[in-house]
Amino acid sequence: MSHAQGRQLTYGTRIIPYTLRYEPRKTLGVTVHPDLSVVVQAPPGTPQADVESVLQRRARWIAKRLDDYARYSPDLPPREYVSGETHRYLGRQYRLRVMDGEPESVSLDGQFILVSVRDRAKGRVETLVKRWYRARAREVFSERLAACYPRIEQLGVALPALAVRKMRTRWGSASPSGRISLNVKLVQVSTLLIDYVVLHELCHLVEPHHGKGYYELLSRVLPDWRQRRERLNSFELA
Repeated sequence: MSHAQGRQLTYGTRIIPYTLRYEPRKTLGVTVHPDLSVVVQAPPGTPQADVESVLQRRARWIAKRLDDYARYSPDLPPREYVSGETHRYLGRQYRLRVMDGEPESVSLDGQFILVSVRDRAKGRVETLVKRWYRARAREVFSERLAACYPRIEQLGVALPALAVRKMRTRWGSASPSGRISLNVKLVQVSTLLIDYVVLHELCHLVEPHHGKGYYELLSRVLPDWRQRRERLNSFELA
């Protein structure tokens, strides 16, 4: 009988959970399922270092399979978006407080995210809150990009265009055309961790792949990137 263990694979700014199962077989196998689960099947007694070595070699393939499946998988059930529900913004927890009123608005007040709404019809509060998060993400990310960019400007990299997107399986990405995309949910974590993702992607404009040169550059512009990555990996975003 196999013994299943929950583990995580780090690939760039992505955290990929996987299940490790020891089974009577001769080789190590990796399967990516349509439900976005990753299962690793290993012979009994396989050292964890060997498992991680194989996963790192296949990380790009795993990420691509997850992205392919994610394009066709249904959205998760929405949150309730009612008073008392907890939401995170810039690393802090806030409680939602929904009130009747106009003009419609969303704002921070102490420990609360205040939502003023004309009609509490299904989905309206959710629409307002998500619109607020996206607007705040655009503002915060632009500020952090401007603050981080000077660290690589001397390498001849032009200030990249910024896109804010909904992403299922990654915090950010950089395109060959010089554009950086950041996950709108990244605005839920502290600016310290946002800076890590921004610099991670800025370094990709110089070194496109996760090779030795890339990590040397990242260590030069952000010496404590490993600690920041570890903290980022501890967040489960809703």
